[in-house]
Amino acid sequence: MVGSSRIHFGVQVLAWAAILTVLVDSTAAANGMTLSKQPRETLAVPRWLYLATGGTTIGASALLASFVTDRAFIYAIHSWSVRLPSVPAVRRWAGRLGRLLALTTLGFIVYVGYTGPQLPAASLTVLVTFVGVRGGLPVITYLIGNLWPAINPWRALTTFLPTRFIEYPDSFARWPAVVGVLTLVWVEVIFPVSTVPRVLATAILGYSLYTVTGAIVFGSNAWFEHADPLAVLFRFYGAVAPIQVYDGSFEVSLPGNNLADSDVVTDESDVAFIIALVWELTYSGFITTTAGAQTITAVVESPLGGLLPTVPVAVIAYTILFVTGYVVFLVAYWYAGTAARRLTNTYVTSRSIALRLAPPLLAIAAGYHLAHYAGLVVSLSPALTMAVVSPLTPPANPLVLSPPGWFTGLSIGFVLIGHLLAIWEAHASAYNLFPSRLVAIRSQYPFILVMIGYTVISLWILSLPGATPPYLA
Repeated sequence: MVGSSRIHFGVQVLAWAAILTVLVDSTAAANGMTLSKQPRETLAVPRWLYLATGGTTIGASALLASFVTDRAFIYAIHSWSVRLPSVPAVRRWAGRLGRLLALTTLGFIVYVGYTGPQLPAASLTVLVTFVGVRGGLPVITYLIGNLWPAINPWRALTTFLPTRFIEYPDSFARWPAVVGVLTLVWVEVIFPVSTVPRVLATAILGYSLYTVTGAIVFGSNAWFEHADPLAVLFRFYGAVAPIQVYDGSFEVSLPGNNLADSDVVTDESDVAFIIALVWELTYSGFITTTAGAQTITAVVESPLGGLLPTVPVAVIAYTILFVTGYVVFLVAYWYAGTAARRLTNTYVTSRSIALRLAPPLLAIAAGYHLAHYAGLVVSLSPALTMAVVSPLTPPANPLVLSPPGWFTGLSIGFVLIGHLLAIWEAHASAYNLFPSRLVAIRSQYPFILVMIGYTVISLWILSLPGATPPYLA
């Protein structure tokens, strides 16, 4: 019955809120790799307590979600939306202004990167890139809506150039974007792009050459839809947002509702990209802990370290850890699809199940990102404002905020809220995929276990003492 389902759903929401309130009030944590790759603070609660609580929370939420079995109720929640009036003239002029501003900003931050101050906390180049594009813009994207198509400077640049000399191969899918986003994360870790503005400016020029060339060769639409890592990243994060664009009009729905749609993920490369979003934030958090530093140091000080110089061995160690962890995350997810098919004995292939239940992972990635960058964006927003006002002569000691202790404790809440939203969206996706209620519920079990594993790993990383990543001067 719909009434009974609503009661169960209300109990579920209250249970989630109570658990998250307890966690937020009893913890203090910060996460993420700062601009200078400095160590972060450590949680002040027993590690076993919140690891067990985090895993139990996700497991309990899955059980609670299984009580909501009324298809009409699930459909009513995910079909609710409000279509906003379309104003083509405003959208057209806003798009033109956005592209002009983006092109101007791109050229100026490259210029300032070479000629401006080389202090990262005072550099407009570093602050716009990491506080604005890396930290703040994704937050706007998954909390509000995707603005990137309107402010993408490289797409704006290709409007003045001849494009599409070669048809984009269907076999490429989004694999170029997967390789691209993994490469960007690797460059961010290995090279001092977040600490030396000149290096960052050079990296931006290199990326500009790469993506503009790709758009010229394969066509702007195809390239930015499938191959450009930043465009694909914002597209996927935008799927979590409550505001979507359909047929030129804005539509407002509940956050994450779009994740239950079958057209969000259409190929194995989409799954690989989403897993990359989940893993890269986990990896960035891990290498800024004592456990991560000890792991890298152990490799460098091993017999292998005696065969090669220290820095190349460290680069190899960081790279192997990065690639290995990503493969483990990816294989675990695909195995969940195989296990789900065996468990349900359904006619639906394991590939179809894995593709259908992949979009909810974007809620997990959004929660990771918010936990990873919220403190950084708040702390360095005044410095960014000062750099915008005076980009060539910013203050020698830019203002950096220090958020209160309770604010850093929100990291746990962000991670768990992302996982809880993912559980609910996976529940809705399973009901869209399978006609049988029992099969729909059973199909979620392997994926829930994978999500619990992701949760425990991320919470464990939050519990570790912070440390500066070694050998990355």
